[in-house]
Amino acid sequence: MERIALGPDRIDVSRLCLGAMALGGVQDEATSFAILDRFTELGGNFIDTANCYMFWIDGGTGDESELLLGRWLAARGNRDDLVIATKVGRRPSFPGGGLDHSEPLTAERIGAGLEESLRRLGTDRVDLFWSHRDDRDTPLEATVAGFDAVVRAGKARMVGASNHAAWRVERARSVAAATGAAAYTAMQNRYSYLQPRPGTALPEGGHVHAAPEDLDFVAGTPGTALLAYSSLLSGAYVNPGKPLGEHYRHPGTEARLRVLDEVAAETGATRNQVVLAWLAGHRAPIIPLVGVSSVAQLDEVAAGLEVKLDAGQWERMSAAA
Repeated sequence: MERIALGPDRIDVSRLCLGAMALGGVQDEATSFAILDRFTELGGNFIDTANCYMFWIDGGTGDESELLLGRWLAARGNRDDLVIATKVGRRPSFPGGGLDHSEPLTAERIGAGLEESLRRLGTDRVDLFWSHRDDRDTPLEATVAGFDAVVRAGKARMVGASNHAAWRVERARSVAAATGAAAYTAMQNRYSYLQPRPGTALPEGGHVHAAPEDLDFVAGTPGTALLAYSSLLSGAYVNPGKPLGEHYRHPGTEARLRVLDEVAAETGATRNQVVLAWLAGHRAPIIPLVGVSSVAQLDEVAAGLEVKLDAGQWERMSAAA
């Protein structure tokens, strides 16, 4: 699997990041282990989780994904071969709380949250530690200092910003530059080929869609990348049982689906694979962040990285509206 260099240390990460949100929660342990095993067999090394996955399911605590990954890492003994990312900032501050009760991104909570994640993961460090949201109630200087502290302690190799706008990432990077602190080196936002209706609010709590300005920022900031979550819209491209939401009901969706099907026919690839190829064709380094529920789905997704669109196909897809 192709890799790119990420962050100030130029860490090699696979061009596909495996989203572990449902592993250990929705997916049982045997299935989760099989998916993780296959991902590494295919050459993947980048795995993303959070300290809150999946608190919203029946009986969920938010520990499920990290604990599952910790058991798998211990069983396989492959921690040093992988790039592990986790997040802080969306775990409810008390059991039974929701997103409205998310933990603050204070320096104290950032440090404590990482310690809790490390215990669940069974490791002494993570490679990428994300701010899971833009906490406007905490001074940015305090958040930057908190992330810098865990990097200086050797408990995180680099830090990133999830569900932020580019201008807020740049403001945080300016604070970091002024104080000599570790700076955000990656963004993680929702992004796919189909675009929601402009100005619409996404129904999924906490989701922030990547804007053109975000892509431009990543393209112009060496060493950074955008991790694109919900890149396959939870299967809606290929599964009739998962219809697109109301926020995708506009003429641009129909136009883009027509071109998507044309390019799929031209390349002999599935819709999912063409979408991944289109994402990889951006000037901005984009790493699709994909969650799967089976090894078969993972194989299809990984094969999408081998699909190469010619310039005309990519431009035709991008221009459809």
